[in-house]
Amino acid sequence: MKTWTSALRDALVSGSSASIASTAVLAATGKAETGHAFAATNAISHWYWGQLATRRNRLSWRHTALGYLTHHGASVFWATLYEKIFGERRAHTSAAVALAQAGAVAALACFVDYRLTPARLMPGYEQRLSRRSLAAVYAAFAAGLALGGALLVVAADRRR
Repeated sequence: MKTWTSALRDALVSGSSASIASTAVLAATGKAETGHAFAATNAISHWYWGQLATRRNRLSWRHTALGYLTHHGASVFWATLYEKIFGERRAHTSAAVALAQAGAVAALACFVDYRLTPARLMPGYEQRLSRRSLAAVYAAFAAGLALGGALLVVAADRRR
């Protein structure tokens, strides 16, 4: 099993990939459901700015930047767990298994986000998006984790 340091280092790749993928879906579903691509990402900053952030629609340093940085940090957090548990075996795992493993971590993140986390610290985008869109966000998160993991395997193969 990877050390926590090694898992965190690799999570910077897989977590960034997951963050970018899920943020793209946040933007697409936000645009489709609210008419504003930044609405869902802005809502993430509600933990700091309060409910005002959940009503912000346009790009802003205050809401969009803090929302994205918060989302990115959470993505790297969950990716660290993904890397710690599954990262060692990844080179010997099929794409389907890697995606299932990433899906398990995304499902755990969703459970923690919506069943164990106090309202003030929930993601916030649930206030702007439908359940269907939330499912798409977490699916994109899982796909991003798996993609980031695959990139790490390719990079390791090139170093050999």
